[in-house]
Amino acid sequence: MILDRFDPKSVHRRIRLCADDYGISPGVNRAIRDLIGRERINATSVMVVGPAAGRDEVEALKTAASRHPHCAIGLHLTLTAPFHPLTLHYRPLDGGLFPPLSKMLRASLLRRLEPEMIFDEVTAQIAAFAERFGRAPDYVDGHQHVQIFPQVRDAFLSAARNAAPGAWVRQCGRSQPLVQRLGSPKALLLDILSAGFRREAARTGVDFNPAFAGAYDFKKPDFAAQMQQFLDSSPDGGLIMCHPGFVDETLIAFDPLTGQREREYAFLAGDVFKNMLAANRVTLG
Repeated sequence: MILDRFDPKSVHRRIRLCADDYGISPGVNRAIRDLIGRERINATSVMVVGPAAGRDEVEALKTAASRHPHCAIGLHLTLTAPFHPLTLHYRPLDGGLFPPLSKMLRASLLRRLEPEMIFDEVTAQIAAFAERFGRAPDYVDGHQHVQIFPQVRDAFLSAARNAAPGAWVRQCGRSQPLVQRLGSPKALLLDILSAGFRREAARTGVDFNPAFAGAYDFKKPDFAAQMQQFLDSSPDGGLIMCHPGFVDETLIAFDPLTGQREREYAFLAGDVFKNMLAANRVTLG
């Protein structure tokens, strides 16, 4: 359930600040580990199908997280291009890869997906996480928010409940009043899709975060202003996603989000963010 409106500076709040996409490239991994070490983030989501999610990168993350008492490590379920599925029979594919985001969303809205194949792929990615980390993920979310898509969400929740009991899942609905949510079409779509996701999660008894923030137009360079808005809208227990990283050749090959990752990293690593947390009475924990 989304929490009622609140005065963000009137109470002390503990939130999750989650860096997505660990495993997409060595540069992204290095930035995320650095921020964990600085205690500027307290969660990261791992793409087990990513090109930089091998043994050495996993061990480095486990070491970094072991030094941060409140750091959670989750699975970043991936069902969109340019990545390959783990299950041999998975469909639909596009040139041997998962379909692009636009095709995946359209197929889900038109109910052209096969939930059994999605269930098997989610289960396989959870199993791959458990094999590499020696345990189930603390939580499960989705790259490009695929977990909240129609048809995907039921299979996703069933697989998460079966393969990672006790893990919570990410819903992507914001906590602001409706009038404040109309300015961002992307975030509004996430609000709409998350409503059904929350209902199904509640019905199946899977825990989820009470509120979400972090979606914004990546063409806007002022991440400090964005973060202040995210903090203003986050109740106690809320989740904010971020995408810090250092640009390298692997990232350029696999993802269009490059320079903004370095701007996010620079802000999160700096004193302005540290002071912003204190001024807003927010603790990462």
